[in-house]
Amino acid sequence: MARALRALRCAAAPGPGSVPVPGSGSGPGPGPERGPRVRFGPSPTGFLHLGGLRTALYNYIFAKKHQGTFILRVEDTDQNRVVPGAAEGIEDMLNWAGIPPDESPGRGGPAGPYVQSQRLELYGRAGAALLASGAAYRCFCSPQRLQLLRRDALRRQQTPRYDNRCRHLTASEVAQKLSQGLECVIRFRLERGVQPFQDLVYGWSKHEVAEVEGDPVILKGDGFPTYHLASVVDDHHMGITHVLRGTEWLASTSKHLLLYKALGWEPPQFGHLPLLLNKDGGKLSKRQGDIFLERFARDGFLPEALLDMVTNCGSGFAEKQMGRTLEELISQFEVSRITTHSALLDLEALPEFNRIHLSRHIENQGLRQKLVRELQGLVELVYGQQQVDPDVLQEEYVERVLLLRKGHISLLKDLVSSDYSYLWVRPSVSRQQLQTISAEVDKIGKLVSGLLTRPAAALTVEELNRELRSVQKQTRETKYSSMMQLLRLALSGQQHGPSVAEMMVTLGAQEVCGRIHRALSS
Repeated sequence: MARALRALRCAAAPGPGSVPVPGSGSGPGPGPERGPRVRFGPSPTGFLHLGGLRTALYNYIFAKKHQGTFILRVEDTDQNRVVPGAAEGIEDMLNWAGIPPDESPGRGGPAGPYVQSQRLELYGRAGAALLASGAAYRCFCSPQRLQLLRRDALRRQQTPRYDNRCRHLTASEVAQKLSQGLECVIRFRLERGVQPFQDLVYGWSKHEVAEVEGDPVILKGDGFPTYHLASVVDDHHMGITHVLRGTEWLASTSKHLLLYKALGWEPPQFGHLPLLLNKDGGKLSKRQGDIFLERFARDGFLPEALLDMVTNCGSGFAEKQMGRTLEELISQFEVSRITTHSALLDLEALPEFNRIHLSRHIENQGLRQKLVRELQGLVELVYGQQQVDPDVLQEEYVERVLLLRKGHISLLKDLVSSDYSYLWVRPSVSRQQLQTISAEVDKIGKLVSGLLTRPAAALTVEELNRELRSVQKQTRETKYSSMMQLLRLALSGQQHGPSVAEMMVTLGAQEVCGRIHRALSS
């Protein structure tokens, strides 16, 4: 079995946020060629949501910062809640987000299997060892009795807890009950006097779990472990050196350390991440339906925007700034910068994050070609039944659309909305509509067409704006604003949108002249 990389702890306990790393001079270890091992352990009960993404991202960044290994472990011991296909979906979403695991159910690895339901033998052996040492015991209490204990505690306004009744059974009493075929679970004996531990985020911490709760179940009657035993056993055998998980597990860490002690294993270092909350301070809820990665991917958001947003609202980095790449996040990250304050997530800011990263994709020639193909597909999907002119699907034209609209759109699909329909289908505009704006439609049409058919017709938006000012001065009655309104209507059939000059540069001289001619001829 894979042994842990244990060199990440110093002989003396480190201070909050201090992260000893193999090969960094912080302590003995296997050398700089092997770094920390961290894991993300979701339950396959549904789609991966933003809270899970944030936990996975911090583990990924930590591993890459220190040349370590990021592991995906599927924690499916609660078989009643497993959703078929969810485990594969979670790994797919990590890959989509650009933070692929180094070891996982899909990729394999030296510490597999990476699905807990396939590791039952390990948990059984650990449970047997704890029974043999007296650190655990068999409990025969029925579900009905446990429910009565719970109801009684709630009636007295107390926290429900098991009364440890079966920890006092003698060996002969246990043997008798087993001979009778009674069902049982295995519980771990919680002991008083837990040792404090140094959390990477919260500093020194300890929770006297034996004083506030009963002995926990670690192995259920069906042979499946609970989270407490499974996480300890797997972290040990998978060589996990650092556990970065949500703060909801902070109070359970003392319990887990008691398990490590009872099993004779050295624990990893723990760091608990503050909660990710809605911007109003409420808990992120899966019931909201808008926090799942599949939804964001389906709606066309870039993974870089999501990673940027969930780190920008939290801590662990030098400063808050929009537009950071994953490489920048890795270089700036320090555990010591993580605060205990909850992170407030404003989903309304996501379009702005996406606008910034979409602009970067458009600027990058390789990424831009991918966007060109995606936009071509969207145009055919949305406007295919309107007999799209094949010319609008040409790579050069689509690329020109992207470059001119860079910084103005938040999502690629914005370009196939009704506001931009003029880019893909010709508008139906009549001469009569244009004449309601100006009686000089023929003169304006002739001047603009002449402007675009000159030898030096390859004008920029800035140059074209100046030329259009000159054209307006050659009219008798038409104001500049009215001329722009007339041209906008002729070219797009709309009253709002990009500047007329940008429309003309995007559509090209031949198409602009053709649209003006058709409008005047109708």
